[in-house]
Amino acid sequence: MAGINRLTGADLRRGTPGRYLDGGGLYLQVTAGADGKINKSWLFRWTARGRERWMGLGSLTTVTLADARERARQCRLQVLDGVDPIAAREARRALAEAATKRVITFDQAAAAFIASKRAEWRSRRHAAEWPSSLHRYASPVIGKLPVDAIDTALIMKVLQPIWDTRTETASRLRGRIEAVLDWSTVSGYRTGENPARWEGHLEHLLATPSKRPKESLAAMPYSELPGFMAELRAEPGTAARALEFAILTAARSGEARGATWGEIDLQKAEWTIPAGRMKAGREHRVPLSPRALEILRNLPRQSELVFAPGRDGAAVMSDTTLRRNVLRKLGRGDVTVHGFRSAFRTWAAEQTNFASEIAELALAHAVGDAVERAYRRTDMFDRRRRLMEMWAEYCSRPALAGATVVELHRA
Repeated sequence: MAGINRLTGADLRRGTPGRYLDGGGLYLQVTAGADGKINKSWLFRWTARGRERWMGLGSLTTVTLADARERARQCRLQVLDGVDPIAAREARRALAEAATKRVITFDQAAAAFIASKRAEWRSRRHAAEWPSSLHRYASPVIGKLPVDAIDTALIMKVLQPIWDTRTETASRLRGRIEAVLDWSTVSGYRTGENPARWEGHLEHLLATPSKRPKESLAAMPYSELPGFMAELRAEPGTAARALEFAILTAARSGEARGATWGEIDLQKAEWTIPAGRMKAGREHRVPLSPRALEILRNLPRQSELVFAPGRDGAAVMSDTTLRRNVLRKLGRGDVTVHGFRSAFRTWAAEQTNFASEIAELALAHAVGDAVERAYRRTDMFDRRRRLMEMWAEYCSRPALAGATVVELHRA
């Protein structure tokens, strides 16, 4: 195969320090020690989310060229499946170490469980939240403990401090701890009932999350949008453009912040979000208004990400950046990024004659029951294009000088 298996026996005898490509991400690294001794080892290189990653595959004295090529092939398969080869290797080592002792800590179990499930998770945010929430809330209390030592009292110690103030986060955390402990039981590291289970157990100790009043995500009244958008357009920076783009497309914050140039077709004025980045797991096409296209054409292409936050453009911009660096700066810390979708939906209902179905499709909401969706052969794209153009025109409308908007239900 062209471009792979390039190294020969003569190449392996090289004494000049450097990295020599074999192909398929496999490199021979030659280094000189302080004593002048030449050391040779294998490296595997790949790219994850725009960032270059390297992993050692062993010394040439131990790992032959054929073995190194096979190890690199296995790594490429893992990358293809969305698995980080380094994380997978660390999980295997943790399991191997624990297997010799038949003891595994909660942190080790969590790492192994996440490594086994990561390929199933379509959402990047979902995959990132699992280790983040466990590390933040569970690890300080039970992270270093053997999983078979974790009981109800310890689970309550993890959950109680945030159950009343961050109920949704705590509820998700409980489910994640339960999943890790279930995995530990099936894997033979613990026995007995799961102390993190809800039904018939923690439901008797904690208030039911579903019975707590839910606060709606704060939305800006659509009547205030023209004035706000004028201020937003005058605000420099990538974060401001990301927020404006999200508002004009009625997209979720994560969908806009994670947009890539490969999803954008400037000629057709379309943005196609793949199923893996959508909440409902279905591909979603978004018509781009003239202003949305103008935003894209004026952005520098410094990485695959459309709204690259840093110089290297490797990481996705955070939702906190939009709230702190844009909304709060413009004096609108009282609203959320997601709330602009509500503003769009209310505007479409009160200010246009479009059927509610069109507005719901624009928001990528499921419309109708499963049978109705199965028989629908169109995503109403042309009609949605006109709706989004009207929305962009409304958002660009000059605000009336000196005008004061008073909501009647508050007056």
